[in-house]
Amino acid sequence: MRAGTGADADTPHVGPLAGVRILALEQMQALPFATQLLARLGADVVKIENPRSGDLGRGSQPAMLDPDGRAVGATFMRNNLGKRSMCIDLKSPDGRDLVLRLAPNFDVVCENFKGGALTAMGLGYDDVRAAHPGVVYLSISGFGNTTDSPYGTWPAYAAVAEAMSGLYEWKRQPGEPPAVSPVGALGDIGTGLFGVVGVLAALRQRDATGVGQYVDVAMFDSMVAFADVVANYWSMGERPEPGQGPKMILDGFPASDGWFIVQVGREHEFERLADLVGHPEWLGDERFVTRAGWREHIGVLRDGVGNWAADKTSVEACHLLAAAGVAAGPVFSAAQVIADPHLRDRDMIVEIDRTDGVADPVITPGNPVKLSMLTETSPTRPPWQGEHTDALLVAELGLSADELTHLRHEGVIA
Repeated sequence: MRAGTGADADTPHVGPLAGVRILALEQMQALPFATQLLARLGADVVKIENPRSGDLGRGSQPAMLDPDGRAVGATFMRNNLGKRSMCIDLKSPDGRDLVLRLAPNFDVVCENFKGGALTAMGLGYDDVRAAHPGVVYLSISGFGNTTDSPYGTWPAYAAVAEAMSGLYEWKRQPGEPPAVSPVGALGDIGTGLFGVVGVLAALRQRDATGVGQYVDVAMFDSMVAFADVVANYWSMGERPEPGQGPKMILDGFPASDGWFIVQVGREHEFERLADLVGHPEWLGDERFVTRAGWREHIGVLRDGVGNWAADKTSVEACHLLAAAGVAAGPVFSAAQVIADPHLRDRDMIVEIDRTDGVADPVITPGNPVKLSMLTETSPTRPPWQGEHTDALLVAELGLSADELTHLRHEGVIA
């Protein structure tokens, strides 16, 4: 699916969230991912960026150049489809005033600055609620805003919250350092998903009661929820040493063209695996009587499964395993993900045309939420920095050309 080229201020919004308006004081990934998902479901999302640097994600690498020759980083490209952009200096009194005047025109105001930063600028929940009593206000931060945290002053990127959740130690191999960011920005995207849940719940309650509220989502909390087995298993006596992992087969195995993973956590699944790969003797082997034994002797199992798959591609091996009732999946490369027929058929590959002379498009994931009453449409491209500033300030606040010129001269807008 190819992204549309327009980002018109008058673009109609369709979907179950049509009519919901979101003012996003956002940067990088956690909140931009959340608001992009809301936009894909029909919400009207207006993001506010710094007049000079824009969203910090614009400065990420790799990058392309926009029509004015400014860098647009990959982090920004993949998290801002379907939005509009205003550039307002939040640190200036006039900029703060503009945001508070805009707020009553929106259902949701959200931010993902460092904990307490927006309150210090006079744009915290109490400030916005004074201007817009029914507002749903979402904060995404490393360690939350509604309680004191011993880590509250720390900068928090995705990997920080992931590490603190116990996930890294859970999978760390003996004598090896932890593998950092093993699944991309889980800390950002996972937290963003909880932010979406919180906003939708708060909107539902506001519809019923007429009262808005503060939605406070911490990355650390979110990653502890994603790493649910870490604390849960420990409390029930499962306390493996580094590298041991849970008492199951959850490992990678080689095929003729790469790797595939197998997950076996039940005895009947182990029986199916042993029969399929030609090792029925494993079923009478004392080493494999218990699940703990599977883990202790995983090297023997890896050799047996690997020998069976040596003349098969990873996909062929997984087809055979699936037919036998064993869960398995190929370990795809980026090129295989992009070319995968399942993802293409489900509009999960979005191509954004480049504006800097490079022929190959920028590729980003599509919307994984498929609704029977929501027709899949091509999203509009990410907005250029401040692309809609003038149009929105005129439409939302009725500012005159002279007022816009004055604010731009003073550096309040761009």
